[in-house]
Amino acid sequence: MSDAEVSGGREIPPPSVEELRSSAAALHFELSDAELEEFALFTAPLAGDYALVESLPDPRLPVKYPREPGGRPPTGDNPLNAWYWKSTIRGAPRGKLAGKRIVVKDNICVAGLPMMNGSAVWEGFVPEQDATVVTRVLDAGAEILGKAVCENFCFSGGSHTSATGPVLNPHNPAHMSGGSSSGCAALIVAGECDMAIGGDQGGSIRMPSSFSGCYGIKPTYGLVPYTGAFPIDPGVDHLGPMAACVANCALLLEVLAGFDDGRDPRQDPRLEVKAYTRALTGDAQGLRIGLVTQGFGTPVSEPDVDRIVREQALRFTDAGASVIELSIPEHTQATGIMLASMLDGALTTFTDYSGAGATPKGYAFTDAVRFYNEKRRTRAMSMPVTVKTVLLFAHVMRERYGVYYSAKAQNLVRALRAAYDAALAEVDILLMPTTPMKALKIPAPDAGQAEIMANALPMIGNTAPFDATGHPSMSVPAGMSQGLPVGMMLTGRLGEDDVVLRAAHAWEQLGNR
Repeated sequence: MSDAEVSGGREIPPPSVEELRSSAAALHFELSDAELEEFALFTAPLAGDYALVESLPDPRLPVKYPREPGGRPPTGDNPLNAWYWKSTIRGAPRGKLAGKRIVVKDNICVAGLPMMNGSAVWEGFVPEQDATVVTRVLDAGAEILGKAVCENFCFSGGSHTSATGPVLNPHNPAHMSGGSSSGCAALIVAGECDMAIGGDQGGSIRMPSSFSGCYGIKPTYGLVPYTGAFPIDPGVDHLGPMAACVANCALLLEVLAGFDDGRDPRQDPRLEVKAYTRALTGDAQGLRIGLVTQGFGTPVSEPDVDRIVREQALRFTDAGASVIELSIPEHTQATGIMLASMLDGALTTFTDYSGAGATPKGYAFTDAVRFYNEKRRTRAMSMPVTVKTVLLFAHVMRERYGVYYSAKAQNLVRALRAAYDAALAEVDILLMPTTPMKALKIPAPDAGQAEIMANALPMIGNTAPFDATGHPSMSVPAGMSQGLPVGMMLTGRLGEDDVVLRAAHAWEQLGNR
């Protein structure tokens, strides 16, 4: 070939001396001009390997079901601003989810439907493949109604950061629906769907469930494949069910769970998939519930939230459970450890792996990789203040210390997991408020960056630790105060999603008596 290795698509020129000089400086190599010329000869043949890869067909997951193009609904048909895109996709004629109407969080690929991931950076991207979870629900007979708005890059526990505008709380439109699966929760509570597939990296299934008043479970880490969803950090990425009742959460989890043929490196094929609907016995006979002292009375806790959750927790005794107070001192440090453990990974995701799932050993949606690799440069200023803050900090820390602190934090996550596991040897369920407060007010349209940032993360203290440790964790509606829902969080042992669902169902049945 010529100096520029040419493939069937883009041209792959070998590295120039100037490119090598720049890279050498970034890598702290002190190379002379003569050495750079020599390395230009060494690296030139490698461009041919890239050219070969470019020339070969890109593997594609099958798109099995036809779909309508759809569109973004007008304001009159979208009063909560919770729909990003409406389009009907009908699945198999029969299956576990036959007759169920599902919405998909807009960080999950649905072939042929535009996806923004809540951000103007992604505007204009249309995936060519369906995420694994999308194929699974369609194979099970569901009807997908469209995409639900999510927060900007899924980086907020509030519902005020999406590029398409805030998602309104279905109980009070002056307040947030919660993030980052903001549209999912709002549409469920508004009765516009039966179920939703949400995502959770710091509480993003459970926090909107708490603020809006629905059920949502973050499954055990790796139980549900993340293939085809946009990540933040592979160590905390989860997808899971949201619904208006426990039975629908359990049913949807049965369909979503399971190994994805090695496409998702987060998954362990040894993790058991259970018949979660069979766990819904309606009672909590013999279950031991532990109220985690450190989950209450935090610096941002609202007294009415603490009071309601404690009162409702005691009702578990009516369903046959025992309830005790339990101290886990490490819980007060858990969110800080979790954030330190994943910020360097987030920097890698948003840069080296192009924010689109191209993780080592994983299946990449290369159309998303190519799109984002361009737009993250040309539209970088469209990133929200939350993402800019994290990336700036993580980059400075990496320049100073390499990955030392993220590596140490990962070790501390193991110790944190052990602390929760020790508590879960004494009880079956850890109980605390999902969010320490009710839904916050939506900032004004002209709010500054400081106000946007201040409303994005104060609610993650109880939820975020279990994204790092991987324990199954579920929010259930515990009651109302001042016209807004209060959420109660139930967390169980690794792999015991069925026990969490059983406890949630027993509590739900108490409310139906």
